Amino acid sequence: MDKKIITVTMEKAKHIALIAHDGKKDELVEWVIKYKETLKNHVLYATGTTGAILKKKTGLDITIFNSGPLGGDQQIGSRIVEGEINIIIFLCDPLESQPHEPDVRALLRIAMVYDIPFANNLSTADFIMTSQFLDSEYSREIEDYKSAIQARMEKYME
Repeated sequence: MDKKIITVTMEKAKHIALIAHDGKKDELVEWVIKYKETLKNHVLYATGTTGAILKKKTGLDITIFNSGPLGGDQQIGSRIVEGEINIIIFLCDPLESQPHEPDVRALLRIAMVYDIPFANNLSTADFIMTSQFLDSEYSREIEDYKSAIQARMEKYME
């Protein structure tokens, strides 16, 4: 069966989720301050504590979801599915075990399914922020998984 492809366009103002494990929150604050003038032109989201800290330290307008372990990562994932969030900056702490690691993996998986940029370290985040695509529309092609699932269901319903 041929794969169906759909084109998804990100508007000029990107919808960016900002997330950091506890050991990386200070680094994310410094990074956001570094790019504050650029970030203020975009729509920002963050998980619980990270969002509260960023709002206080930067004054940026940020929609805050629950803390990651309380479902915040899943809230971000649902917004990806709905087409509301299209970039994730998630500074992960590779040396610290996380109790909500399955949620983090699920978020990464959904970001891959919907082909959105996902930075899990500062150098990748810097590349995203300096990309020629950040401040312009950007179209990407992704597999239309909904059609594939629908076709599979129809096949089994015969």
